[in-house]
Amino acid sequence: MTNRKQNISKLLKTLVQLLVTVLALYLVLTKIDTAKLLEIIRGANPWYLLLAFVFFNISKIINALRLNRFFRDIGIDLSSLYNLKLYYLGMFYNLFLPGGIGGDGYKIYILQKNHGIKMLNVFHAVFWDRLCGIIALAVLSLILLIPSSFALKLPELVPYAWVAMALLYPASFLLNRLFYKQFLKSFAVTAWESMLIQVTQVIAAFFILIAISPAHHAIDYLAIFLISSIATVLPITVGGAGAREITFYYLLGYLSLDTGIGVALSLIFFGISAISALPGIMGRTRHEKSAPQEIPDTSEKK
Repeated sequence: MTNRKQNISKLLKTLVQLLVTVLALYLVLTKIDTAKLLEIIRGANPWYLLLAFVFFNISKIINALRLNRFFRDIGIDLSSLYNLKLYYLGMFYNLFLPGGIGGDGYKIYILQKNHGIKMLNVFHAVFWDRLCGIIALAVLSLILLIPSSFALKLPELVPYAWVAMALLYPASFLLNRLFYKQFLKSFAVTAWESMLIQVTQVIAAFFILIAISPAHHAIDYLAIFLISSIATVLPITVGGAGAREITFYYLLGYLSLDTGIGVALSLIFFGISAISALPGIMGRTRHEKSAPQEIPDTSEKK
């Protein structure tokens, strides 16, 4: 009976994610010139898109290395190659199997099963990895927002942005010290890795931007890209699709910038994410070939 309820809950979660994704994309695509959108995407420079693909995957490799540091802190010694395969497999599950088998939940299940570590300890490593990413994402967002057009429209908020930027890492260090002491020795190096992950993703977004348009107002588009990444933290859409596009549409509209370029950037970024995740299914080792029936719910996502 419990398994049946869990399966129904996962099915409903998947259906809600699909519904929200479709509604968000429908809302955006009915409000913009789709013919122009397709023309922008078709005219994208493939070499710049290739560079975007490279930098996106560099960010994911660094992310896998950061997560492996946290695994080592709780006593799980994974080879870099095995950890990378598991990370990309998690990416695949997050994008192509939403709602049911989440990528984070799958990693937690496999590592707890094969290494005899308490599930709660593995969950803490995965959750803290996510939280480190969100903190770096928020800091970099503020760094780009301060010189952006948003600062000109809302100058009264700029001092608060400076204060928030100055306090985020001290606050995260305090949180680390109080609640996640097992990861404290890795704080400095993982803080730098977290920022590098976000910077390489911004570089990937920049290459997409110049692939589809002259880089006018680049800071505005990249600031919105980071805000849209924060919007995808909530697991209410499939792989962030829909949430990112609707964020671009409304914020670019607020700045009176070309919404088509922003939505095109967002869709291409999602496409690069999906193509990058596809090889993840090849990383399944023999003891991973049967997907578990019960996966811990890890809705706290980056």
